[in-house]
Amino acid sequence: MVNKKRLIKLTQELIQINSENPPGDEFKIAVFVKNYLDKLGLKTKVYEFNKKRSNVVALLEGRDKKHSLLITPHLDTVPAGESWHFNPFQGKIHHGRIYGLGATDCKGNLASSLEAINSIVEDGVVLDYNLIFAATADEESGSDLGLVPLLEKGILKPDAAVVLDSDDFHIIITQKGLIHLKVKIQGKKAHGAYPWQGINAIDIAIDVLKELKAHKFIYAKNKYLKPPTLNIGTIKGGDKVNVVSDWCEFELDVRFLPGMSEGAILKYIQSIIQKHTRKFSRQSGIPLKAGKIEVEGIQRPYWINQNQPLVKYLTAVAKKLKIQPRIKGSEGATTITFFQEKDIPAIATGFGASGCAHIADEYVKINNLYKGTMVLEEFIKKYRFDV
Repeated sequence: MVNKKRLIKLTQELIQINSENPPGDEFKIAVFVKNYLDKLGLKTKVYEFNKKRSNVVALLEGRDKKHSLLITPHLDTVPAGESWHFNPFQGKIHHGRIYGLGATDCKGNLASSLEAINSIVEDGVVLDYNLIFAATADEESGSDLGLVPLLEKGILKPDAAVVLDSDDFHIIITQKGLIHLKVKIQGKKAHGAYPWQGINAIDIAIDVLKELKAHKFIYAKNKYLKPPTLNIGTIKGGDKVNVVSDWCEFELDVRFLPGMSEGAILKYIQSIIQKHTRKFSRQSGIPLKAGKIEVEGIQRPYWINQNQPLVKYLTAVAKKLKIQPRIKGSEGATTITFFQEKDIPAIATGFGASGCAHIADEYVKINNLYKGTMVLEEFIKKYRFDV
């Protein structure tokens, strides 16, 4: 049976362990989690793909060794930053909330999963399948030292997965794809008093960005997601105020829907750059190379049918416990997208407070965390694989 006092204390203890990323050091919290699971009798192992970037993987064996379900929260947090009224590493309780860095994202969910496993072991429940638990590093910086290598190296090979990294009992079945890219525009330097003698790369960048921002994406509507977006994240260029800039670079964040092609999006952006560099080249009579695109990261969009067993079992269990879950999409990039590369069905859920991730005075509601832990425990007990 889920122990509320134990859950609260565990959440506070996890918050009190600093695992900010950057700089990135999950070693201490990983040791804490490993020791916790060792005491419960689980088979545990720590994997590191860089020094002190620790991942904990544990196994609770069930009757059917051929099928496995993965439960996976993450260990790291964003940096605390300033403007806190509560100590970000204390886990103070105030008006039914636990305040602290990671309370919602994702140490509350981490505590919830550990308490659920503790309760299952205490009650002597033997699951019908193998339960795999993975508390991972580096989620806040792309998971290149966490979930990604664990999947790519075959360390994690579940038949299905639940990512614990969401809020308010939401069940995430779809999310936007992500493209992060840097565009470098080349011009020709000249004296600022004679701008016609050069080609201003900043001028070209402005024209490119204007056209990109005005572009209307073609896409199929998704009832769980807003339309595609393009955000200009950074821009810099030029060496001095009285010099015609011969360089400018900017970074773009593109979020796109299932059914859209990342290749087509990149091709379109390149065509706009070529169009405007040719225009400036014709005007000046000076040959000009097209701008260069550097792709910094791509995640494909994700979608899973809401009739999939993960969704059905989790929804049924929540309703049984008088909680109305909401099936939703994610505008941001959760780690569920990494599972589609391995053809592993995955959803995300969690019990954090909506709007609290990455803010000062981050908190989790104690009652939601408690109810969420009961939902998770019952889901783990009730889940069945269709054989």
